[in-house]
Amino acid sequence: MKLNGKRVALLIGPAFDDSETLYPFYRLKEEGAVVEVVSPAEPGSSIAGNAGIALKVDHSVDTARADQYDALVIPGGRSPDRIRANPEVQRFVREFFEGHKPVASVCHGPQVLINAGVVRGVRMTSWASVAQDVRNAGGLYEDSEVVVDKEAGLVSSRSPADMPAWMRAFVEFAS
Repeated sequence: MKLNGKRVALLIGPAFDDSETLYPFYRLKEEGAVVEVVSPAEPGSSIAGNAGIALKVDHSVDTARADQYDALVIPGGRSPDRIRANPEVQRFVREFFEGHKPVASVCHGPQVLINAGVVRGVRMTSWASVAQDVRNAGGLYEDSEVVVDKEAGLVSSRSPADMPAWMRAFVEFAS
């Protein structure tokens, strides 16, 4: 259990991609991590994914701080677009990068990173339709299954098909 006792924030909003959220949620728990759902929604409320699966919010992003966690995961779906303009989401994400803590992002997750202003000069990948947004924000886009930018602390992937490799890379990086 490579992440035994480490606390990981799973940052989601409405319409998250169910597979891109549940896969890391359970995979990280298998490695011993304590995974907590962080969202702009109220603690104790439920947020539904694209397929209707709901997760309970553990902490509001309004009060959550990166120093409470060892790592951050940002799944895709429509959730990133729905939460990216929230100033507290942007602050929370920036704190992880400023604190040099591991961050994982998949699919549309980089939309949150772009709005947080943390992608300039960072090697990363995303869903194909987000690639130009990454480039426009100064990110160094690569069309690869997994991209690990050790200096920035980011492990990114393109799609649900990449999730096994994405989580293997993230577990190694975050351990």
